Amino acid sequence: MPDVPPSPRFRFPAARRLQLSRHFSRVREEGRTFRGGLLLLGVLDLESESNFKIGLVTSKRVGGAVVRNRVRRRLREIVRRHQHEVRAGFWLVSVARPAAARASAAELEAEWLKLAGRAGLLRD
Repeated sequence: MPDVPPSPRFRFPAARRLQLSRHFSRVREEGRTFRGGLLLLGVLDLESESNFKIGLVTSKRVGGAVVRNRVRRRLREIVRRHQHEVRAGFWLVSVARPAAARASAAELEAEWLKLAGRAGLLRD
C-alpha cells in the first residue's frame, strides 16, 4: 500500500475562543446582532484582530445540562468545520435560542451559515 499523507486536521484551538465576560459584553454593546429562529449571532469588527474569535452561549432556557452541552458541541463543530471560510478580524458570539435544542445538526449548521453570510463574515 502506498503511503497516504494524513489529511489536515481542522483544529479549533482555545486561542480562537472568547472566554472573558468583558469580551462577550463588548460584542453585545459595540457589535451588530443578526437574529434567526435558532440562533443569535453577535458580530464585532476588530481590525486589530489577526484572526476571528468566537464565544458560544447556551443559557438554561435552552434546556438541561445534557441538552445545553449537546447544542454547544454541535455549534463548536460547525465553527470548526467552517473556520477557513470565516474572514479574519471579527469577534463573534453565537447565542442558542430554546428552539436550538430541538433542531438537528444540519438545521443548526444551515442557520449559522445563513447568519454568517448575512453578517458578511464568509469569504467569497
